[in-house]
Amino acid sequence: MENGFVHVSVLLREAVDALAIKPDGVYLDCTAGGGGHSEEIARRLTTGRLISLDQDADAVRAAGERLAPYGERCRVVRANFADAADVLSDLGIRKLDGATADLGVSSYQLDTAERGFSYMADAPLDMRMDRDHTALTAREIVNTYSEAELADLIFRWGEERFARRIASAIVARREKEEITGTAQLAEIVKNAIPAAARAGGHHPAKRTFQAIRIEVNSEIRILEPSIRSIVGLLAPGGRISVITFHSLEDRAVKDAFADLASGCVCPPDFPVCVCGRRPQIKLLNKKPILPSEKEIGENPRARSAKLRAAEKL
Repeated sequence: MENGFVHVSVLLREAVDALAIKPDGVYLDCTAGGGGHSEEIARRLTTGRLISLDQDADAVRAAGERLAPYGERCRVVRANFADAADVLSDLGIRKLDGATADLGVSSYQLDTAERGFSYMADAPLDMRMDRDHTALTAREIVNTYSEAELADLIFRWGEERFARRIASAIVARREKEEITGTAQLAEIVKNAIPAAARAGGHHPAKRTFQAIRIEVNSEIRILEPSIRSIVGLLAPGGRISVITFHSLEDRAVKDAFADLASGCVCPPDFPVCVCGRRPQIKLLNKKPILPSEKEIGENPRARSAKLRAAEKL
């Protein structure tokens, strides 16, 4: 890609196969990234349409370049998938035959040091996926959130058991100097975690960086309402596939799908249903689809990926 945006798509064929693409259908890629899933959908279309969304300007450029050979039937729009309904309405699209989403941070974002997502290279604390429209940065969170707020978000979004120690260490350091860089923050986190707990496994700052990134981009908060909105746009028989990369994402998707797939919620002792609730989707896989050992060998970042899919009733 001319702009350097390279992202290896995970569970590529599985996610697109789950959509059962119709050549004349209308499809939505909620997270275009480098355009991998979008291109696979585009290949299977003849007279159909594809709308690809991403909030990252670099991703939009990369996906646009990749999809250019497919001409008018593919459109790349810079937007958060939480705003999919508005984008599609503006384009005159009322119903979809399928939608897919590849959640989380991209390889490009992690590997581009100056974006501030990674603890592996020093850079300004940023972590915004949309640098033009998101005001909140990792630097602001680290330097302005109270100790209790920091501990809460590190525990909730990072599932970090040493959240309180880490929050305390961050506050102690920022009283002496502002915390401005990723290496600085990574060192603070590492020193806050007991030596025995740092031995082996992931980098000690991984969970804290994940938590701050999720907070900056509101990643988990938008998931359930966004899934509900997109399911509402699916035509009967339309399908949705979602790839997640950590337990919090997967739990949010699993819970949203389970709720949308459930029917009557009346108490068991009611003789007849009075709620009138009907299932909106049926699950296509009760257990998530996982990447093959071959894919994990070729792309280690695929190891934690899970794919869930459903069909509109």
